[in-house]
Amino acid sequence: MDSSIKEEVPVHEEFILCCGVETQVLKCGPWTNLFNEQRANRPKLLIFIITGNPGFCSFYVPFAKTLYSLTNRHFPVWVISHAGHALAPKDKKILTTSDDSNAQEIKDIYGLQGQVEHKLAFLRTHVPKEMKLVIIGHSIGCYISLEILKLAPELPIIRSFLLFPTIERLSETPNGRIATPLLCWLRYALYVFGYLLLKPWPEKIRSLITRIGLQMMNVQYEFSVLNILEPFCIANAVYLGGQEMMKVVERDNETIRAHLSKLTFYYGTMDAWCPTKYYEDIKKDFPEGDIRLCEKKLPHAFIIHFYGEMAGMIADWLKDDLSKIEALTHGSVTDS
Repeated sequence: MDSSIKEEVPVHEEFILCCGVETQVLKCGPWTNLFNEQRANRPKLLIFIITGNPGFCSFYVPFAKTLYSLTNRHFPVWVISHAGHALAPKDKKILTTSDDSNAQEIKDIYGLQGQVEHKLAFLRTHVPKEMKLVIIGHSIGCYISLEILKLAPELPIIRSFLLFPTIERLSETPNGRIATPLLCWLRYALYVFGYLLLKPWPEKIRSLITRIGLQMMNVQYEFSVLNILEPFCIANAVYLGGQEMMKVVERDNETIRAHLSKLTFYYGTMDAWCPTKYYEDIKKDFPEGDIRLCEKKLPHAFIIHFYGEMAGMIADWLKDDLSKIEALTHGSVTDS
């Protein structure tokens, strides 16, 4: 089943200007422009994935394709890169819209709050406002998902899944204690190292090294992953990581409480970015919430080898919500 999913699901890659910044969007399903679809044929819901850091969409494609298939191929599944984490290949056209916000309007777009505004701008510009949304956040994408719920209550978000959520005390985690000095204090040294070491390499050499490295790790990918060794993208990922260490401190209990019925939290049992103590703490504070502890020993980076298990769980959790939407859709078609 897994191989047929990967072969048959259509995936469309776009590079767009969002807030004036090149942004990669990967779209599972036949719908490439939701506004061009006639209202009767337009899907009633979009599943929208916000990645961790670095925000390389290509690694999320197997997860998105599997989820698209397991939800009966009735709803588009889109993945968006973070601002500054993707550069379009030279032969790729960059799409623009007249509604795109000006980059100057978003302060520090490559920083944490700028990434939140970047995702909001995309949703407001590229998704019809009546279309229901399921938002899936992974790692720092969970923090961004909560911020979207807080800042844009008008968006028709029916569910939000927070997978391995880095939403509090990030610098105090086992990985955070190592990452904080590197990302906050030594980041300029990392910038210099990245530019001096990688910038002189021809694109073919970087591509070869990337392919060899991914093959050694048995990582699947369909679209260009050259951005992994692009100094500009590395610098922005490092900068975002430093802001995460400094700014992801207190859990936003107010937003969680206001939207608790829409939220599903999924914590790992061996996650050095999000220890089980954080699961125990939030479970204690919100005993009525849908807060789950992984029973399958999935790693934080589940998208590499365990995307099928994660997609299967989410499809199962969404079953009731999607059945209601499909029933409404069939009802409206019959009425017309």
